Amino acid sequence: MLTKSSTELVRQRNSVLVLSALRRQGALAHTEIADLTKLSSATISAITADLEKAEIIEKSEQQSASGRGRPRVLFRQRRDCGYLIVVIISSDGVQYSLVDYAGKLIDRFSEDRSHDPAGAERFVASVKEGLARILSRSKLAQEKVLLISISSKGLVHSTDPVLVWSPIFGGDQIDFESAFRPAWQARIILGNETQLVAAALGAHEENARPAEFRSLAALSLGHSIGLGIVRRSGPGEQEISAPNFGHMLHMANGGLCRCGSKGCIEAYAGFYAILRMAFEVPLDTIPAKFVPVAELDKIAAQARHGHRMSSFAFRQAGVALGNGLSRLLSLTERMPVAITGPGTRYYDLLRPGIEEGLAQSHMVRMQGMPELRVVFDEPLLVFEGHLNRALSVIDGDIVQGGLG
Repeated sequence: MLTKSSTELVRQRNSVLVLSALRRQGALAHTEIADLTKLSSATISAITADLEKAEIIEKSEQQSASGRGRPRVLFRQRRDCGYLIVVIISSDGVQYSLVDYAGKLIDRFSEDRSHDPAGAERFVASVKEGLARILSRSKLAQEKVLLISISSKGLVHSTDPVLVWSPIFGGDQIDFESAFRPAWQARIILGNETQLVAAALGAHEENARPAEFRSLAALSLGHSIGLGIVRRSGPGEQEISAPNFGHMLHMANGGLCRCGSKGCIEAYAGFYAILRMAFEVPLDTIPAKFVPVAELDKIAAQARHGHRMSSFAFRQAGVALGNGLSRLLSLTERMPVAITGPGTRYYDLLRPGIEEGLAQSHMVRMQGMPELRVVFDEPLLVFEGHLNRALSVIDGDIVQGGLG
């Protein structure tokens, strides 16, 4: 019995390896799958036969460019094997995307989020309506949705889909598992938004330079400040974390943060903090829940024309970010920092302060400034992070269900 159980686990693990290879590389021939997974030809034959029989993958023939010889037989995921709904919660809206099992986007729409302080309960009801709407638009049966993947800025539970704290709802926790049952039977997962960005960037780095890549930090600038770290832990394996960077202490008894504490990095570097500093509002003023980007654009334009307080606000924001990064790198290791989010549009104003804050660190003075890169398309990275995580979870579930 033990041997049979162990054999089944190995079979399932190898099946997931095959699906992972197809997901990373697209349609592959038998020999290509064997090369990528390091599994024997006989094992690949058995696995692809089982996966095809279970209607998880399908095969097609590709004629050679010359038109001569036997066509290549390629394997790929069956698009209709199952579906994924991605829900991305941001400060000003919620985006819903429907994706098939092959990772192809089928439908997408966004809805503005109400800034009603009444909050979480009404928000959950609106998300349920959004999920029903995307099903209705696609005329898809609910049972075909295998997983709902949700993301938000803030603190998420380590194992359960519970939003513990967020810039939008504060300490009003949202348990998405409880909220969506029993109407939905799909698996529900929740991720920190910047952690998903780091995961996507890590996947790009691993593909581009697998031998050199070790680690990378993703710093997201906007209404709130987020950070994700990705480290290579082995061939094709990564460790991804999202420390509560925006709420690390920058200055004791400093400016009031949206989290209720004083002196957080975000209380100097978030959009509301830059607005507060530029207009010389007392630092203990209750922060604005949401600041339109157009307002920051006006302050940035003034700063670029030499307005003293506007320039100072961005420089102070940069110093807070640089100080925080210097502490982080001192505790971890020297790594490149990818700067993302809507705040990248002000990077020219923030960079002098970031470098000043970093330069105050002994580690930076000894080892030099870390590589700072600006990555503008954060929404695409968030979506990629969702797909990478959610589809790998689906692969595992579907193998256990379809082959078990």
